[in-house]
Amino acid sequence: MGDFDRYARSTTHLDAPFAVIDLDAFRRNADDLVRRAAGTPIRIASKSVRCRALISAALERPGFHGVMSYALPEALWLARNGVDDILLGYPTTHRTALRELSGDPEAAARITLMIDSPEHLAYIQAATTGTARIQVCLDVDASLRVFGQHLGVRRSPLRSPVDVAALARTVAADDAFELTGVMFYEAQIAGLPDTSPAVRWVKRRSAAELADRRGAVVDAVKQIAPLRIVNSGGTGSLEISSADPVVTEVTAGSGLYGPTLFDKYDVFQPAPAMAYALDVVRRPAPRIATLFGGGYVASGPAKKSRLPLPAWPSGLKLLGTEGAGEVQTPVQGQSAERLRLGDRVWMRYAKAGEMLERFDVVHAIDGDEVTELMTYRGEGKNFG
Repeated sequence: MGDFDRYARSTTHLDAPFAVIDLDAFRRNADDLVRRAAGTPIRIASKSVRCRALISAALERPGFHGVMSYALPEALWLARNGVDDILLGYPTTHRTALRELSGDPEAAARITLMIDSPEHLAYIQAATTGTARIQVCLDVDASLRVFGQHLGVRRSPLRSPVDVAALARTVAADDAFELTGVMFYEAQIAGLPDTSPAVRWVKRRSAAELADRRGAVVDAVKQIAPLRIVNSGGTGSLEISSADPVVTEVTAGSGLYGPTLFDKYDVFQPAPAMAYALDVVRRPAPRIATLFGGGYVASGPAKKSRLPLPAWPSGLKLLGTEGAGEVQTPVQGQSAERLRLGDRVWMRYAKAGEMLERFDVVHAIDGDEVTELMTYRGEGKNFG
């Protein structure tokens, strides 16, 4: 649990709501990610950070190299602000950004686009007007298919070595493009807490299946073009991905902040490094205190795990009938009896960086010193 007494002392001058990042916990989390990656370089997932200063702080630490961006306009912005190796994690249809990329050889040398079909290549060619050669990476489906079920996220249609090699040949035959990598994101391993024997079985089965298939895919593509990037993993699967000798890099971002979705993993436990503060504005009942705002619900399936968690004072929970609200969030519990108007309640977010779309700055606490770091939103950047 975070050092909320220290956070409270350091931020008494601030009006809620506001967000904080504990830099000591951030650094400990970064070091633990490097330990878990066991020598495999870590590419930072920018969607899980969304603060340029914190992305830079992580990149300065040994063991980290490069950024996985989530939008091409963001990638161009990062490239023009000193990031020299950017892998776009998702396909793009942003025509203006594609034209900019094709007309900027320096940015094109720093950015690799993600594709999973010939249609992506055709779209990029139709949208671009410049002469810069475009680097591309192939997104390969890393889900587990067992007992007629698809376990994992719905991403790429590419799955077999034959299918991946066919697209690789299409890329290699076109001088406008350079094939630089392949990517595998095993969400059913990285994104599932270890909450049951069934989940642990799925993870073991998936890791074994993917290790075999990933090796076969990489072998097939290397017959067509050399690969600079074989990317895999996420915060929840660093050990598994980095253990595969064909993987050249792993991706992580959420583990730097330690949101609540990572509270129930067997093999690691990140320190809760980020939180936000809300003020008590009502006392509707002896054991209920109502907070102003705070309805920051994480993306994904609409269920309890996506709600924020009252973290301090301890012993508080949301009301099942109201949850976290747009302008008011009631919390209940024995600790609520001691809360008065203006008192602070500290909340933890379910996911990581997307919380910062709510704040222009995040207040960085380093010991007893507090500084302001601009978020993407604070820098006027809205990348979708």
